[in-house]
Amino acid sequence: MQRIPEPELMTDEAQAIAYANADFEEPHNHFIELLKESIGDQLPDSGTAMDLGCGAADISIRFAKAFPNYQIDALDGAEAMLAEGVKAVNASGSTQRIHLIEAYLQETTLVNMEYDLIFSNSLLHHLHDPMLLWNAIKNAKGKPSVFIMDLMRPENDDMVDTLADKYARNEPEVLQRDFHNSLKAAFTPEEVVLQLAPAGLEGFKVTVVSDRHMTISR
Repeated sequence: MQRIPEPELMTDEAQAIAYANADFEEPHNHFIELLKESIGDQLPDSGTAMDLGCGAADISIRFAKAFPNYQIDALDGAEAMLAEGVKAVNASGSTQRIHLIEAYLQETTLVNMEYDLIFSNSLLHHLHDPMLLWNAIKNAKGKPSVFIMDLMRPENDDMVDTLADKYARNEPEVLQRDFHNSLKAAFTPEEVVLQLAPAGLEGFKVTVVSDRHMTISR
């Protein structure tokens, strides 16, 4: 199945509210657990982290709870999503540790601050040009640990429908539609491997971790 890109940013207020109120307990907790298993023993006890494409900041908040000695910069280009992120961060009591940044990835440089960790969830499939992400990581100051989780594109439309029915059937219509479109916009693990090579990131590990997710880590 050919990839069908979707909009890079979630700019609609109603869409952002739907995401902020959705139940992502299982996949987002899974993200944190996989991060711990993959690179947790390589991270210093305290440090700084960057969350690229943080959306409504749910994973930033979960990371802050799991790693209480870390400061987190959380970046997203969608004003509507960050507005929900501000509410969530305030409610979590993490305002002193999570710093929300509105910026586009292509306008962002990671060379001004040395992060111990760069992480991202469900950003890659939104990018029309995936090299924006890989080049940003390549050019990051120092050599931070990296952990990325994203959807992977099914082989055909029937598999898209099956996964959408399995995981989004009870969600609001906007989330059902977006999950369906995101599956079609996602990359395959094989495509990601081919993307990493020209960015000089051949040492990264690409791992299938569920029926719909893969991780990319160093």
